[in-house]
Amino acid sequence: MTSAPKNQTDIIADASSNNWVDSHAPEFAKPYLKLGRFDRPIGSWLLLFPCWWSQALAELHQGTATLPNPWYLLLFAIGAFAMRGAGCTWNDIVDRDYDGRVARTALRPIPSGQISTRQALGFGIALCFVGLGVLVQFNNFTIALAMASLGLIVIYPFSKRYTYWPQIVLGLTFKWGALVGWAAIYGRIDWPSLTLYLGCVLWTIGYDTIYAHQDKDDDAMLGIKSTALRFGERTRPWLIWFYGGAILLWAIAGYLAGGDALFFLGLLVVSGHFAWQISTLDITDAKNCLSRFRSNRIVGWVMFLTIVGDMALLANQ
Repeated sequence: MTSAPKNQTDIIADASSNNWVDSHAPEFAKPYLKLGRFDRPIGSWLLLFPCWWSQALAELHQGTATLPNPWYLLLFAIGAFAMRGAGCTWNDIVDRDYDGRVARTALRPIPSGQISTRQALGFGIALCFVGLGVLVQFNNFTIALAMASLGLIVIYPFSKRYTYWPQIVLGLTFKWGALVGWAAIYGRIDWPSLTLYLGCVLWTIGYDTIYAHQDKDDDAMLGIKSTALRFGERTRPWLIWFYGGAILLWAIAGYLAGGDALFFLGLLVVSGHFAWQISTLDITDAKNCLSRFRSNRIVGWVMFLTIVGDMALLANQ
């Protein structure tokens, strides 16, 4: 049975009311776990899935394995959760003066005074060492490629202050794993991974625009920019282009990697899910936006499982 947090008002706005951190984590650890978004793991999943997709597509392309390498899947999972935590920690350090003035983010550990900036920095560095420990398990090209994403991680929090398109920077950063997963298998980047990556960038712009509509009023007041403010009432047409472009690029990636019927059936299911997101989106309702954002986990699982299904079928032919 799940126990309720001692104080429901301590739960950060976009975390589930019965999340494991507030319900079960030791009191001393809660601020750090919240800082790393372990109470809101959807972002870690959205970081992880492109790694898994890319790894599985690379192994599908090889045509020798019936299932993805489980050790690599585990490494990517650990790395994704650690580095998402590190990235969010850096983001909160940079945005600490803004977060305290926004209702949805005011309870985050730094602006609420639960931990200091120095403590947060130490936690972020510790998570980076976890990520490094994962990274050195791969080939040298993959290590160098993954390290190249650090510059994007550093600049992302600042992009919201200078452009209405910070979601592009987020997409380029957050979906780097679409390149890394392929490199872990082949030791290089090929066209399937590049097209997969670009499709993932468009996917991120789409779903993070939906997410950003939760904060658009506060952002406008504070001078923070986003595609939600840029698109406004024209968000739906823009989403059609972004999600449609993602499907097209993923289809090209699957074709180039040797994807078969299950993969393209998965794309059809994902297309239907995107249509649902767009048609039912209410940009004036924060809960509606959050639920559509969270539903992208369905996209991740459908894509991954259909690639794995194709691997198993093609390897046994």
